Amino acid sequence: MSHLFTIGPVEMYPETLEIGGKQVPYFRNDEFSQVVLSASEGLNRLLFNEKGKVILLTCSGTGAMEATIMNCFTKEDKLLVIEGGSFGHRFTQICEVHEIPFKAVKVEHGITLTRDMIDEVIGDEEFTGLLVNLDETSNGQLYDINMLSELCKEKGLVFVVDAISAFLADEVNMDKYGIDAVILSSQKALSLAPGLSVVSLSERMLKRVDEIDSKSIYFDFKDHLKNAERGQTPFTPAVRLIIELEDMVKRIEEKGIDNIIAETKEIALYFRKRINEIGLEYPSYPLSNAVTPVIFPDENADVIYRRLIDDYGFTVNPSGGDFAKTMFRVSHVGNHSIEKTEELILAIDEIINSKE
Repeated sequence: MSHLFTIGPVEMYPETLEIGGKQVPYFRNDEFSQVVLSASEGLNRLLFNEKGKVILLTCSGTGAMEATIMNCFTKEDKLLVIEGGSFGHRFTQICEVHEIPFKAVKVEHGITLTRDMIDEVIGDEEFTGLLVNLDETSNGQLYDINMLSELCKEKGLVFVVDAISAFLADEVNMDKYGIDAVILSSQKALSLAPGLSVVSLSERMLKRVDEIDSKSIYFDFKDHLKNAERGQTPFTPAVRLIIELEDMVKRIEEKGIDNIIAETKEIALYFRKRINEIGLEYPSYPLSNAVTPVIFPDENADVIYRRLIDDYGFTVNPSGGDFAKTMFRVSHVGNHSIEKTEELILAIDEIINSKE
């Protein structure tokens, strides 16, 4: 079994794997309701959103992105979307499908997002909200949360943050930055299996949700919020994942979210230093602590990716399209350590210097 240095799923912890081996319990009872309430309240504490509410969705992160747009915006809105990669583009696709007016702030590969770039797109137009993938996972760029927060406060914009990759790796503080909705997914730094997503809504966003008539049955936030009051979901949830989530949230709170972010940053910085030492590079734009894109000047990233799996038992994230041969991405979230990271570095170095 390969050791995962992928950004999702990530290398899981023994405690979670142990829970995953147990019988799934019945869930329409008080016992499971207490698990849901405990996990939800803990997540809002970790997101600094204690006056808001959490919605648990049995779907991928993309499902949660779409559900958020469906329930929080209408055709009367006009949104700004930060589009710096495939995940930012996904927001624009969702807006198009649901006919939500928007303008995209396109961030070309290798370019750092700035306020001037956003202001140029805004011009003299009026907008109601901003959508951003805080860590654009396809290339690792971490956008400036301070700048985006100030922009939203200045323009009176509803602020939606996909923190699927950034949560537990970088600071995500809803109260501090005036974030109205945060989207999370189970398979990133939460280190669970895929299949469960989270949307945390601020007080302001809850009022907006209450006023919007969602054209959905499965993704109707009002229905989810009503059921959440008693610790339940409208439809069958990912029961085992929610049990694993409650356990993980408790362990995160016990360890301290700041300590987890600091450890992830330490591993990321160590990896980047060592990558330079063996003659490789990474982008100059601001990077999330969650992931490092590694640049291969000899255009052999795809070859090294395959050999890492076949010869060393390490799996990293390949890049697609034009970047398949020049870049792959290495995750620093999940059950990792400096020691395991060094093993990966040595493996990459050996492959580069081998004569095969």
